[in-house]
Amino acid sequence: MNQPKIGLALGSGGARGFAHVGVIKALREADIPIDMIAGSSMGALVGAMVCIGQSDENMYRMATLFKRKYYMDYTVPKMGFISGKKIKELMKLLTKQKNIEEAEIPLAIVATDLIHGEKVVFRKGPIADAVRASISIPGILVPEKIDGKLLVDGGVIDRVPVSVVREMGADLVIAVDISHFKAEQQVSSIFDVIFQSIDIMQREMVRWHEVSSDIMIRPMVEQFSSTAFKDVNDIIAIGEEAGKKHIPKILEKISEWRESTNVQ
Repeated sequence: MNQPKIGLALGSGGARGFAHVGVIKALREADIPIDMIAGSSMGALVGAMVCIGQSDENMYRMATLFKRKYYMDYTVPKMGFISGKKIKELMKLLTKQKNIEEAEIPLAIVATDLIHGEKVVFRKGPIADAVRASISIPGILVPEKIDGKLLVDGGVIDRVPVSVVREMGADLVIAVDISHFKAEQQVSSIFDVIFQSIDIMQREMVRWHEVSSDIMIRPMVEQFSSTAFKDVNDIIAIGEEAGKKHIPKILEKISEWRESTNVQ
């Protein structure tokens, strides 16, 4: 039976990005194939874990053990409060120091060229370097320099990288948006100010992606802080629930694709 190539576009959103782990678990349990992944920011991190072959159990363990103390290496704030050296070492450990081209599942990682205002899509090179660039939240993490480019968070230019998955050859795109603006969100730190500002600026951008993707999954995680990693179990559970809810629609889209290609 002919099977469409299914791609995931995993969006940015800080700690709320661990909802991706739950969504992916739901897809795997339903035997929905994942043929390629493009991710921005936390979507890049989770996507990289999937593409190098990490099990749901290992991803769950990684998420629950992910604490601020492992990556908060503060520096004199010139281009960011956090130098990012600790988190790059953590990325090397989590991704087994593999290159993107060595991934079991095709992977694309999105970052933003801060100088030229352009999207940078990594399809080769060290996964740890690309993920470090993609999660470089402006004003918080010091930008990552790769090939002469000064790179920041992929979510700045492409929060849910649907177009990248299309370019990779996906027939059907499942987008996962986990960065929602919440008007009542408590703002009590510089981190909250930056994250909330980015969320506000990107609201209209993501509405366009809902039209361009075949399936849009939005786990309701807006009640959780994008900067705190203390409610990971709940975030993953909500992601899994949202993924399961969309399984019938995904199967329907697969069936429609088969019919459209005249292969039953």
